[in-house]
Amino acid sequence: FFLEIATWKTILLQDSASPLMEQLMFFHDHTLLILIVITILVAQMLFSMLFNQFIHRYLLEGQLIEMIWTILPALTLILIALPSLRLLYIMDEINNPMLSVKAIGHQWYWSYEYSDYKNLEFDSYMIPSDELKPYNFRLLDVDNRMVIPFLTQIRVIVTSADVIHSWTIPSLGIKIDGTPGRLNQGNFNINRTGLLYGQCSEICGANHSFMPI
Repeated sequence: FFLEIATWKTILLQDSASPLMEQLMFFHDHTLLILIVITILVAQMLFSMLFNQFIHRYLLEGQLIEMIWTILPALTLILIALPSLRLLYIMDEINNPMLSVKAIGHQWYWSYEYSDYKNLEFDSYMIPSDELKPYNFRLLDVDNRMVIPFLTQIRVIVTSADVIHSWTIPSLGIKIDGTPGRLNQGNFNINRTGLLYGQCSEICGANHSFMPI
């Protein structure tokens, strides 16, 4: 059992709780490595030009260097685009979910419907600060938590009853916009048991900060 929450001074991603988030973290590290290499190369060139007074009076063009700085950026973009497109297809693909849950955003709480096995519906409100227990987290804990099974393919259908909301769990690598009149869906498979925290990630009004998941 683990507790997944954003902590003070955290600059990295939260620990993954699903295979999808693991893949997103791998892609993040892959892209970050490329960016670091580019930054070092550009910085080295800038510093060398800054402290180097040599010039070439008769140099008008350089075919080789122009080919290099055209081909290398293209190859770099391909190295970033291919794994990115693969992840996009993985995130959109939903294969035989064993459980479907509908999340409906309201100003400013969430409603959940489990309609596969039993017609179970409930509302989930943030616990006010004056009702918090010692083990609760301010602005993150709710009175009725959404409970989902472990190692099960789950589909979440998200919509809204009023304005645009966004159902987001960072450690699952999932962010689904809830739009009035539309049904958006996403899927995930939790591979670690625990308590996961999330919040609405679309500015939805005065109490946007007070509708955790």
